[in-house]
Amino acid sequence: MASTISFSPGNVQLARIIDDHSYAGLRPLTAPRYVSIARRPKSHSSTVIRASNENETSVKTSGLSIEECEAAAVAGKFPDPPPLYRPTGPKGTPVIQPLELTKRPRRNRKSPALRAAFQETYLSPANFVLPLFIHEGEEDVPIGAMPGCFRLGWRHGLLEEVYKARDVGVNSFVLFPKIPDALKSQAGDEAFNDNGLVPRAIRILKDKYPDIVIYTDVALDPYNSDGHDGIVREDGVIMNDETVHQLCKQAVSQARAGADVVSPSDMMDGRIGAIRAALDAEGFQDVSIMSYTAKYASAFYGPFREALDSNPRFGDKKTYQMNPANYREALVETEADESEGADILLVKPALPYLDVIRLLRDNSALPIAAYQVSGEYSMIKAGGVLKMIDEEKVMMESLLCIRRAGADIILSYFARQAASVLCGMRSK
Repeated sequence: MASTISFSPGNVQLARIIDDHSYAGLRPLTAPRYVSIARRPKSHSSTVIRASNENETSVKTSGLSIEECEAAAVAGKFPDPPPLYRPTGPKGTPVIQPLELTKRPRRNRKSPALRAAFQETYLSPANFVLPLFIHEGEEDVPIGAMPGCFRLGWRHGLLEEVYKARDVGVNSFVLFPKIPDALKSQAGDEAFNDNGLVPRAIRILKDKYPDIVIYTDVALDPYNSDGHDGIVREDGVIMNDETVHQLCKQAVSQARAGADVVSPSDMMDGRIGAIRAALDAEGFQDVSIMSYTAKYASAFYGPFREALDSNPRFGDKKTYQMNPANYREALVETEADESEGADILLVKPALPYLDVIRLLRDNSALPIAAYQVSGEYSMIKAGGVLKMIDEEKVMMESLLCIRRAGADIILSYFARQAASVLCGMRSK
């Protein structure tokens, strides 16, 4: 049904409005659509805008006044209704008696308007956190295993990418640094250098865009010459408490630079409580902690490790990251992180672990985050390039499913592209 809005006279020729129609079952802001403006004669004092997708149609009228129509209705002289039309099936459709069903769930799915009315889960750019890779160079370097992703120069490319993301409503970012090999060490001391790459990037971002939310990664693997998330003992064991000591200094350094949320991804025992105490002792009571609560030792991380050149030099990470076969163990980590002061609980990876996202959602009142990791991203990208799937539809469906499972926020390399779709645009 058309709606009208009156405006004062002027040279307005075209107006833009935003629809609340859905994209593949979502509820985004769609692209502006243009509506016609009907100009009244100069003797009138207003312009009428008609907002409708419907074509103008001529309606046959009886020519009767309202009073005459009412009198005809009282006398039982009703106008003829449109003829009843029932669509028929194709030739060969069997003639049957309808099933005696009390409930027919398809009734609530029979039209776009009904489907939108009863939709339970929605996506918004506010649900996204965009991971960004940064390096010391000036140029943006493409990441071969992650089409569309780059190691961004921290002075220019980083600012440009954040600008583009903010333009489509993404205001949260998490930083991952590519550290030069010469700065790596077995103890990972570069992680808490106040003039290091991440603190510098935080400061320049906060200076340019003070309203954005900056998440940081708290772990030693980008800074560790052994490629592990913690200090490696001579027998190959990852040292827990000594690593936590380093992580506390790293988190405080990031908070000092202006980080809003520090995110321990290392999976050391006791690190949340220790980091909380360290932040509070330095006056950073308002800095949040997003704990990687259920981070699995997954094969889906491959492209990420190429992006940061952070593959372990030996062994794997199975002694500190969780076994993909385990479900209940996530509750142990959840209880520990909650009791130690975590503000947000994260599950990583996301799509293969929807059951774990739901488990945390059902057992914690804290916000739940999920990380759609590099392997998930690259598989969708590859499938799209090979024309095996519709990249855009699969991207949006995967994000919607992660939200449906219970995630409040999603860390995803698709964040800007998906937000562009929700805004009715296409990513550039």
